[in-house]
Amino acid sequence: MRLIGTLPEEKQARLLGDYLYASGISNEIEAEEPRGWGLWVHDEDRLQEAATILERFRNNPAAAEFRQKARAAEDLRAEEERDLRAWRKRFRASREIFPRQGAYGAGLLTLILIALCGFVAVKTNFKFDSETARALHIAGAPWSHPLAGHLREVAGGEVWRLLTPIFIHLNPVHLICNVLWLFQLGSLLESRLGWLYLLGFVVLTGVGSNLAQYFVSGPRFGGMSGVVYALFGYLWIRGRLQPASGLALDHQTVVLMILWFFVCLFGLVGPIANTAHGVGFLLGMAWGWLDAQRARG
Repeated sequence: MRLIGTLPEEKQARLLGDYLYASGISNEIEAEEPRGWGLWVHDEDRLQEAATILERFRNNPAAAEFRQKARAAEDLRAEEERDLRAWRKRFRASREIFPRQGAYGAGLLTLILIALCGFVAVKTNFKFDSETARALHIAGAPWSHPLAGHLREVAGGEVWRLLTPIFIHLNPVHLICNVLWLFQLGSLLESRLGWLYLLGFVVLTGVGSNLAQYFVSGPRFGGMSGVVYALFGYLWIRGRLQPASGLALDHQTVVLMILWFFVCLFGLVGPIANTAHGVGFLLGMAWGWLDAQRARG
């Protein structure tokens, strides 16, 4: 930015500044005591042109061309302001569009859920028929036919059994895999939507996937996998449909989760509660789709 000259009155300086602006020459005016008001031009390549206009203005400041061009400058500024407002309406600030899109820490509720899994593992010693595990099973004994004796304990008031199988794990590898995925996926959801949202999500998808597994294979199952796949389904669909939510998953995570789903489905790693996986996954995807539609208005 270079000073091209001064004018004695602010009114004159502003008039010439508007003329230059309407001519496409970006400029500023500043008080230059005691000489008057200075005109500063931003574009070095147009200094000579601006200096020539200044000289012409000094010779005849009342010329009609200067006032006409100044009025055009007012119209140009108004048009630019309208364009700026329209741009802001279309594109909100990136901080608003991608809330907390960067790194996230472990959520408190996520850590509590992991701690509960660890506590139950210690109490049961990974034995499905231990006293602690029997208190957490969805039902106390296998059922014999579809309408007889289902969920007798739940009907008697032990409603926690609908959820608590998610805390039972049958071996250390089962536990470690589930808590690692819970840490990653649960922390992401909790950091974006809050612990209360995660709590409701875990309860509803945990109960849903547990009930589905029970009615397919009976009560001898356990693990956080149904909830983990519900989290995966939710984050995957919500992130694809609404990237602005900040809930997107990276490609590697998606590939690993889908690959592991089919490894389990085809029995390559032994008996697995595949119904809980599948129903949890479907519940999560449906929930993510609904939330994305609501967010779109």
